[in-house]
Amino acid sequence: MGPEVRSMKYVGEITDPVHKYIQFTELERDLIDTPTFQRLRRIKQLAGAHLVYPSAQHSRFEHSLGAMHVAGLAGEHLLSLNMLPNPDCIQELRVSSLLHDVGHGPFSHLSEEVIKIKTDKDHETIGGEIIRQTEIDDILNYYGYSSKRISELSSGQSSSKFMNEIMVGSLSADMMDYLPRDSLFTGAEYGRIDYNRIINSFRVLDGSRIGLHRSALYSFESMLISRYEMFKAVYFHKTVRSAEVMLLHSILLAYDSIDFNVASLDNYLSLTDETILIRILASKGNQLARQLASNYLKRKLLKCVYERFIQKKERLRDKLNWNKITDVGSKIAEIAKVKSDRVFIDVSGISSVPLAPNKQEMRSILLVGEEEALKTPVSQLPLINSISGHLDMLRVYTDEENRKKVTIAARKVFGEEGSICDGF
Repeated sequence: MGPEVRSMKYVGEITDPVHKYIQFTELERDLIDTPTFQRLRRIKQLAGAHLVYPSAQHSRFEHSLGAMHVAGLAGEHLLSLNMLPNPDCIQELRVSSLLHDVGHGPFSHLSEEVIKIKTDKDHETIGGEIIRQTEIDDILNYYGYSSKRISELSSGQSSSKFMNEIMVGSLSADMMDYLPRDSLFTGAEYGRIDYNRIINSFRVLDGSRIGLHRSALYSFESMLISRYEMFKAVYFHKTVRSAEVMLLHSILLAYDSIDFNVASLDNYLSLTDETILIRILASKGNQLARQLASNYLKRKLLKCVYERFIQKKERLRDKLNWNKITDVGSKIAEIAKVKSDRVFIDVSGISSVPLAPNKQEMRSILLVGEEEALKTPVSQLPLINSISGHLDMLRVYTDEENRKKVTIAARKVFGEEGSICDGF
């Protein structure tokens, strides 16, 4: 039996370059100390970004600690306004944020691309299984918490709508940690945000949705613009994506021989950035997979020969599947008279404004004034409306040897609207 009285007593703290000090409870300490959570130390937050921004070596581990801290700040603020059902909600918010990325595989979102191509799962689904089926479940039960509820809340799918909003979307603790953290470690200034100002303006309206005090609107707009710029400048940087395209294709080419098995949690939890590269380099089935992995380690990267930025309401990636993308690459290779495995198509895209917990585009925000709260359409917020929709980047990569021929072929296939990328 666990403790009869659940409390938020802090038993220690961790020094953090973003938030200065992150305190933790006994429950959080026990979860952090599990091999399952410690594995996140060996999964880079930004996959290939360190090959462009050398200090971007931070991991999912410290990001998860930071998200827990920010979620706790949100919970404490709402409790001070008597807007939480009970004080225990703070611990639920903190633990759910702590565990929100526990399902990530090697190289973070890069594994997500592999998993989506090969299975019907995503890292949130796998994260839920990990929370409910590993030692994490035992620890949560010992302290009197439901692993089912925590797993649902960690992905923003719980019965509490306002708590979901602290997990996922434009007001999430996740985003309020990764933007300043990624900004700090890459050196890019775009991610500097005033998350304390935003959190301290939170209000729970009708017991269901989070509203934002009107005085914090500028800080909120600045945060969404910062996210948009970080994607353009860092996450989708052409050379960052070159490294990630190489990793993606090497994993897919060696998939059957490296035991990238999401059905077995024991196997999946053995996968980290290092182990997956070791497995690829040791595989005997595909020479190109080994070559791509080896070149990634040497920073001998593919060259971007064509790119086009597309800002529109519908997402280009939703219209394409892996086979269509592969077919286009083969067509370009045929025109260029090079081997088809020397042409790599990358279609990267995001919703310019974070999706709501229900996975739908944010269409309005609740702005709280002195006397009333108004549901304000995004169309009435010029800065946010200007970036709404989807940002897609279409790129063609090849090796140095075939650069000129593939450039000409890509222009023939996609037209002249794209810009030729200079070598890094």
